[in-house]
Amino acid sequence: MIKLIQIKDMFRVKKFHLDVREGIHQDRGVPRIYKATGKFSPANKIGEGGFGTVYKAQLENGLTVAVKRAKVDKYDPSLSAVFKNEILTLSKIEHLNLVRFYGYVEHEAELIIVIEYISNGTLREHLDGKCGNGLEIAERLDIAIDIAHAISYLHTYTDPPIIHRDIKASNILLTDKLRAKVADFGFARLGVEDPGTTHISTQIKGTAGYLDPEYLRTYQLTEKSDVYSFGVLLVEIITGRRPIESKKRLDERVTTRWALKRLNDGEAVVAMDSRLGRSVGSIQAVEEVLKLARQCLAPSRQSRPSMRKCAEVLWGIRKEVREISSLSNAASSSSFHTANLIETHQTKSLQSLFGIEGSDSLMFVSL
Repeated sequence: MIKLIQIKDMFRVKKFHLDVREGIHQDRGVPRIYKATGKFSPANKIGEGGFGTVYKAQLENGLTVAVKRAKVDKYDPSLSAVFKNEILTLSKIEHLNLVRFYGYVEHEAELIIVIEYISNGTLREHLDGKCGNGLEIAERLDIAIDIAHAISYLHTYTDPPIIHRDIKASNILLTDKLRAKVADFGFARLGVEDPGTTHISTQIKGTAGYLDPEYLRTYQLTEKSDVYSFGVLLVEIITGRRPIESKKRLDERVTTRWALKRLNDGEAVVAMDSRLGRSVGSIQAVEEVLKLARQCLAPSRQSRPSMRKCAEVLWGIRKEVREISSLSNAASSSSFHTANLIETHQTKSLQSLFGIEGSDSLMFVSL
């Protein structure tokens, strides 16, 4: 079996000095990863990002995993920092809506991370129609709630808090049951443990279109920078559009600006993804989600809600959608029953009027 370093073996307790090379002599690990990925066969390639390429692999014990391999043809010293940052972050987290970490291999020029394999593509691929059969409003709300829970966990239940810094649709993986899992922690940053410290001063990391403008302006990173990115993602989930649409008209190129203008003008339905079914419940949900997105996108970080609050609001929206759907179904059922009663009454009246005997094969009777 391939030797994958377990989380408890990878690092000492956090108060001790971190040495990611400690105890790692995995000369035999690389050839086994080569075998598991079919020598990094293009047929097993399932994605590509800034860190490198992701491959599907099957380990000797039968477990199917995803293997992230750093670019080895053009060595970039910064990749090593991203690599170590990701395994450090992944080693500290465990949550249903975060990708599971199995281990890593670092040998000579090879930098490899082994994580949970999620078979159903990314949220962005589903919004583009490249995967699945389209996402209805209830499914989109469930996905948004899953993401909110994951980020809430990072901000509130890890010690120290973790700021993801790259929340976007292409970093959200979906299972076959459309449960969301947040991935890609290469840009993640450990927050401050001192409650008196309000921010971290750091270099800008992230993806254009999702970056908090206050972070861009001040270089001060807080959990509210993730909240801003989540607001962009909410707009993306509702509209189906990417954050920046360079081929759209000038007033529609920045999707958040366009969608929130529609909301402010009382035309939230115009911003609704054309593939979403129109109903009282879905239109109301779109409006409420855009209102939450507007709060997340507030220029000042103090005005943005916490991720925990975002999750609570989304729960409430989903509850309303379900209630409206139940009432609608009940009304439809009642209407159908009433229509049947009317039809039966009319049929009996006609039978009486024309002397028709009610049976499977209607026949006239002699009078």
